[in-house]
Amino acid sequence: MTTTRLEAFSDGVIAILITIMVLEFKVPHGADLSALRPLAPTFVFYVLSYVNIGMYWSNHHHLFHATGRINGAVLWANLHLLFWLSLMPFTTAWMGENYDAPTPTAVYGCVLLMASIAYYVLVRVIMRCEGPHSRLAEALGHDVKGKVSTGIYIVAVALAFVFPRIAEALYATVALMWLVPDRRIERTIAR
Repeated sequence: MTTTRLEAFSDGVIAILITIMVLEFKVPHGADLSALRPLAPTFVFYVLSYVNIGMYWSNHHHLFHATGRINGAVLWANLHLLFWLSLMPFTTAWMGENYDAPTPTAVYGCVLLMASIAYYVLVRVIMRCEGPHSRLAEALGHDVKGKVSTGIYIVAVALAFVFPRIAEALYATVALMWLVPDRRIERTIAR
């Protein structure tokens, strides 16, 4: 089984998620710049979520560029990732309207954490499908960056109940870590 349909489906889902997030913006009740001020937190978390979804889309693209074949387990692991990403519009809107509240901040972080775990599972399922000596296994190695990201999410979710702003800063830190696509796959494929 090739990756073509899986990639096309995933691209479509991700495009819809970004569209849903932007549709959450409400038109301000005023014609001057001060009318935009109440939308600032929503916009900040939209940008953070957009970067996160873009990060998954970009790395997903690289991941499947290095993948030669897939099976049913890979399809389900991919759906698992898309499920967690599909919660981003809801949690983004909730946190944007309640940016100082611990619970929305923690729930947003839980979705990021679960998406991180789902991506890790997807990678491991693909590597199991392709074998231990595949290009993907060679490219990713021990995946320290992925494990560090997951660890930061765990810490941030716990901190969200006490220091929501610090948790939000940690979510942004992980996004910045991944802003540049994972070059390990590109280097391996180029060889």
